[in-house]
Amino acid sequence: MRDVLLIALYAFAGAATTGLAGAGALRLLRRRSLTASLAVVAAVGVLAMLAGTLAVAWAMFLSPHDLSVVTTVVAMAAAVSLATALLLGHRVVVSSRELALAARSFGDGDGFTAPDGPAPAELEALSRELAATSARLAESRDRERALETSRRELVAWISHDLRTPLAGLRAMSEALEDGVATDPERYLRQIRTEVERLNDMVGDLFELSRIHAGTLPLSCARMSLYDLVGDALAGADPLAREHGVRLVGDRVAAVPVEVDGKEMSRVLGNLLVNAIRRTPADGTVAVAAERSPEGVVVSVTDGCGGIPEEDLPRVFDTGWRGTDARTPPAGAGLGLAIVRGIVEAHQGRATVRNIPGGCCFEVTLPVSSPSGP
Repeated sequence: MRDVLLIALYAFAGAATTGLAGAGALRLLRRRSLTASLAVVAAVGVLAMLAGTLAVAWAMFLSPHDLSVVTTVVAMAAAVSLATALLLGHRVVVSSRELALAARSFGDGDGFTAPDGPAPAELEALSRELAATSARLAESRDRERALETSRRELVAWISHDLRTPLAGLRAMSEALEDGVATDPERYLRQIRTEVERLNDMVGDLFELSRIHAGTLPLSCARMSLYDLVGDALAGADPLAREHGVRLVGDRVAAVPVEVDGKEMSRVLGNLLVNAIRRTPADGTVAVAAERSPEGVVVSVTDGCGGIPEEDLPRVFDTGWRGTDARTPPAGAGLGLAIVRGIVEAHQGRATVRNIPGGCCFEVTLPVSSPSGP
């Protein structure tokens, strides 16, 4: 037993010395190629075995012949281990360089394409993560470009919509100032109308800025959807009469919802105004509300004739307006963007689809939970 312990002690001492030297070498080579580190690891394994063997041989006084045999065997093992380590290191380095070259495409705005050929499992996993990151970056760039386009269109349209009433206000005020207005009362009424329109536009911009900043305050309370729709129909009735459009709201269920009454009234009002202005005279705008497996669905259908399929994804974009809505009083294309922002703030969603003769805007809201005792 004592001999076994001595052999283990001598072997450990020789191997430990080699291991410490190998640790120092790895520290010095930590910024070098992985091939050098793998070669050091292979060399440490073989040299540790050789050092331990020599220490035991010296302690046991092996014959020169036996010692040379052991040394030769260890030397052959060292050669094979080093060759294997160098081959593995070269393969890993080549795969890493290919992956690095493929990753450079991120900076050029191109998508990531994984290198061809097999690679270690870790590099394959890294390649998959880079591909997923590339897809997310591409989506982010597309959204950024779409937002930038939307901003430019909004600025252009807002500038146009502001310039027109401001020019009219300036002309009417100069006419009143110079005393050349043939009907001052009519001019004053028109000035008031234009000022209210500008005020509404500024209010829409302020509301939209709060929505985009995520600072839209909501004071949610449990209320009946029937009452909300009824109030919205009553508010839109004068405009409908002016345009000769019939308002129908006989398919509204008395479903309880937990919403901000003021903001949700604005949603319904914007949808109704949009539908009335796009529906020809003698047309019908219908409002319906009912439960569904996804929540409570409020729909507003009109007789606008439908929206081109290519424009449907942009209907709720900020500043978007159809080709027939470039003149007053269509507004600055903010109403539907505000609708989507308010609905999403209520954890709901707003959608639109074409129906025969028109289109249908749908607002889906979560069902109000039953009140406690």
